[in-house]
Amino acid sequence: MKECNATRRPQMSFLKMDMTQMEFPDASFHVVLDKGTLDAVLTDEEEKTLQQVDRMLAEVGRVLQVGGRYLCISLAQAHILKKAVGHFSREGWMVRVHQVANSQDQVLEAEPQFSLPVFAFIMTKFRPVPGSALQIFELCAQEQGKPVRLESAERLAEAVRERQQYAWLCSQLRRKAKLGSVSLDLCDGDTGEPRYTLHVVDSPTVKPSRDNHFAIFIIPQGRETEWLFGMDEGRKQLAASAGFRRLITVALHRGQQYESMDHIQAELSARVMELAPAGMPAQQQVPFLSVGGDIGVRTVQHQDCSALSGNYVIEDVQGDDKRYFRRLIFLSNRNVVQSEARLLKDVSYKAQKKRKKDRKKQRPADVEDLPAAPGQSIDKSYLCCEHHKAMIAGLALLRNPELLLEIPLALLVVGLGGGSLPLFVHDHFPKSCIDAVEIDPSMLEVATQWFGFSQSDRMKVHIADGLDYIASLAGGGEARPCYDVIMFDVDSKDPTMGMSCPPPAFVEQSFLQNVKSILTPEGVFILNLVCRDLGLKDSVLAGLKAVFPLLYVRRIEGEVNEILFCQLHPEQKLTTPELLETAQALEQTLRKPGRGWDDTYVLSDMLKTVKIV
Repeated sequence: MKECNATRRPQMSFLKMDMTQMEFPDASFHVVLDKGTLDAVLTDEEEKTLQQVDRMLAEVGRVLQVGGRYLCISLAQAHILKKAVGHFSREGWMVRVHQVANSQDQVLEAEPQFSLPVFAFIMTKFRPVPGSALQIFELCAQEQGKPVRLESAERLAEAVRERQQYAWLCSQLRRKAKLGSVSLDLCDGDTGEPRYTLHVVDSPTVKPSRDNHFAIFIIPQGRETEWLFGMDEGRKQLAASAGFRRLITVALHRGQQYESMDHIQAELSARVMELAPAGMPAQQQVPFLSVGGDIGVRTVQHQDCSALSGNYVIEDVQGDDKRYFRRLIFLSNRNVVQSEARLLKDVSYKAQKKRKKDRKKQRPADVEDLPAAPGQSIDKSYLCCEHHKAMIAGLALLRNPELLLEIPLALLVVGLGGGSLPLFVHDHFPKSCIDAVEIDPSMLEVATQWFGFSQSDRMKVHIADGLDYIASLAGGGEARPCYDVIMFDVDSKDPTMGMSCPPPAFVEQSFLQNVKSILTPEGVFILNLVCRDLGLKDSVLAGLKAVFPLLYVRRIEGEVNEILFCQLHPEQKLTTPELLETAQALEQTLRKPGRGWDDTYVLSDMLKTVKIV
């Protein structure tokens, strides 16, 4: 080495020395550079090995000046990171870990030579402060990114592990397709909060050409819950129609700010190239696709935490037709819309902003802004959810549906949510009396304040467990009430179950007998079923059939939901033409002049695909 560098680097010395007993005086250097030595020495966690590493790191600390830095190039395996970070943080040094960025050529290699990322540990020596317990941990995951400060050594280790997993995933995606469903979050470099959710969708049947290797699809804000973007099957359909070998869909997170489509493209361009398929030309331009050319509008109106349902948000989003919709989202299942309502046209997002601005101009500066009445802006004649439309259409199974507006109609609705289902019945069936049961008192507040719901002498809300409420009614003997219609639209709080709606206890035989006992002989029990476990679904249908011999099923297109219509007497069975005829008769009554009705809602269309179990 001396001979090789004598001419080019005459100031450089090459010395043979024991790194655990270096001959240099204390505080001799500003920098100690370690290019893989720590990884080479720390091959295991045997006591002898750890003692040797302790002596090595102690010597590093001895020969460095205060303010000096130990730069260690490492693969950051878990035991190595733990040892290095633990040693120097106990000494009061600042610990920073940088991920070494790959070159563009390495990113686009058809066969990556190495799957694991390389890291640089930068340990800065501070002057010891007696009694101080200050520890500083930072991660810099991008070549020119701002370091993110982390609260503990454990969190730093977790962040490094995430980067390693990401690098492994990228290498696998470069080597082969057909990895199954692949999704990942890209986080904000400053806060560490998720900013984008990416889904990788491969279409192996697409014939390769120069221009169809790879594309990015930006989902407008608020539309990530739609079937086409939010479900695996929908994304596969989207990818097939787009005609690319690999399509990455990008969902934008609520709580994050996005300036424009151009800014999003600039932010994602370098990162998404790491997910490109093998065989893509190095200089290939990657197209960014979207719907409508903009990033959409999402306004979080309210967020809170329910003791039963957890964290939730109320948000207004712009739909495909430029109309605005209000949604209730449980953050434990952030891609599922729990409740939804359409806003009236004159209270669109821009109109709300303009009126707010005008009010500020007209009032003195010391007058405080009063909160708007958010629930008053709801279009109560419009049902957003397809399964709610199907449930309403099920009223056509009652006798003489064309007379339902003129006769008393008793309904029990279990599961309030935003209240749009019972509210629709209340407003369109003037003789109806509705009991709504909701276990979560927070949801009644949400429905009342944000979704235009209100109680009346014909509509009462009971804060109770639906199981207990119905059991108490069924135990009332001859005095128990009888309902013409019973509706279940209640979700399960247990995400591990194969059935998310209703909770399994709501379809147990003993409870279904209770439901049967409070249903009129010619009434209809309507149930929203969301079950991905086919065996469990067959069991549920068999259990329902045992209690309610007449059972119709209506599958909601593009969703997992199935609406079940249950009746007690098989002789009441209607053929499909008869069902459509009764639905048309009911709709004709509801469409009478002076009554608000959504022209796009055709009751008979909701029953065309109904099947008898």
